[in-house]
Amino acid sequence: PMASPHAGNAPPGVDPEAFSWFQTVDTDRSGFISVKELKQALMGYNLSPQFSQLLLARYAQRSPNPSIQLDRFIHICMQLQSLTDAFREKDTAMVGNVRLSYEDFLTMVVTRML
Repeated sequence: PMASPHAGNAPPGVDPEAFSWFQTVDTDRSGFISVKELKQALMGYNLSPQFSQLLLARYAQRSPNPSIQLDRFIHICMQLQSLTDAFREKDTAMVGNVRLSYEDFLTMVVTRML
């Protein structure tokens, strides 16, 4: 039998810090991240509602109430952090915009893929 995602300890193979963040974001304790919870979790990234919807369309389970499982949530967070770090390396003026070539873009993405 599978352990409850809120048993207090991270499941085997899951980073305890990532699991703790998942539990913090999963405010309704459903074991999944809802649309509302995802938007709240990603507030610090200053993303548009359209981008949050894109993440849900890409990673959520297909259902009337789309939600994201633990492993997919961790994957999203790791990818966002990695790509944000890559963007910040290029955004030396800290203005939120960068100008880069297509090859620089591809290099940035490929070297950061997890």
